[in-house]
Amino acid sequence: MRTFLFFPLLLAASSFLPAQEQAAYAGDNLAAAQDALHRDHPQQAITILQRLAAQAPPVKGVMHELGIAYYRTGKLVEAKNTFVKAIEQDASDRESVQMEGLTLYRLGQPGAAIPYLERVVDWMPNADADAQYVLGLCYLNAQRYDDARIAFAKEFGQPQGSAAAYLLLATMLRHAHLPDMAVIQAQKALALSPDLPMAHLTLGEIAHYKSNIDLAVRELEDERSINPNYAPVYDRLGEAYLRLGKLPEAQQALTKAIALDTTLTSAFIEMGNLLLRSQDTQTAIMYLRHAEEMDPGDFTTHSLLAQAYHRIGQEVEARRESALAIRARSEPGRP
Repeated sequence: MRTFLFFPLLLAASSFLPAQEQAAYAGDNLAAAQDALHRDHPQQAITILQRLAAQAPPVKGVMHELGIAYYRTGKLVEAKNTFVKAIEQDASDRESVQMEGLTLYRLGQPGAAIPYLERVVDWMPNADADAQYVLGLCYLNAQRYDDARIAFAKEFGQPQGSAAAYLLLATMLRHAHLPDMAVIQAQKALALSPDLPMAHLTLGEIAHYKSNIDLAVRELEDERSINPNYAPVYDRLGEAYLRLGKLPEAQQALTKAIALDTTLTSAFIEMGNLLLRSQDTQTAIMYLRHAEEMDPGDFTTHSLLAQAYHRIGQEVEARRESALAIRARSEPGRP
């Protein structure tokens, strides 16, 4: 059995061999490149595949594998060009078609990616989640919202004209920082199914984001009526009530949020904030310390704890929390 280290030498020697033996050598090298990719050594694979790509006539499958290797090493322009060649050599190479679409999307060319991803979905109605999801994002970019809804509905196994499909689209539009369009789609979802869970929550969160707190409260209260067992509803309600200065209502909502989910860090932070505003500093510290244990890197928690410790005269602890707050703001995500 020839070893991996000898393959470059074999490639050089193969040009002096009969066509049948050249094909055998090429096959061995292609197998070695595939093995390198399998073992997560794409750069080794590239070295072998670039030599193979220079051979004439073309070795079947080389451009496909070289495109994969380029993609895995972040060489997206090279990957794009190589997948094009792979498709030219074999129009039925479905993975190269899909990878060309994904590569174009990653290169910031979603419009160019659409035809490739559409071909994949036409070929394979149950195409993998990456193809469906990225196709949906490409449609969003092109403002083809109905097509995006259909793509996301297929990905999540929902009927394309259902309330759930419209709500999925609303969620994706929020992720794409298009809240006004998300509102339209969530309202369409509710028109189809007035008791659809999560739709009012979506509208409430968008209203809160846009500082329309009265509307946020109305939507969140509607969600609570439909979905009374969902802790984040009470968490968002508590925050909204707190912004309106309705402290008793906020405390009731946050208490319910914590009762339903003791891991909901945001509810503990808001409860600490509320208790500070209610002049119950010691109890506020208890909630905030619990939030700190769950998420040591949260800026708001440290900032509120600094205020609380300063209020009761514990200046050492206040300075420590202030320093942690500064660190959390400058190094987000670090405990």
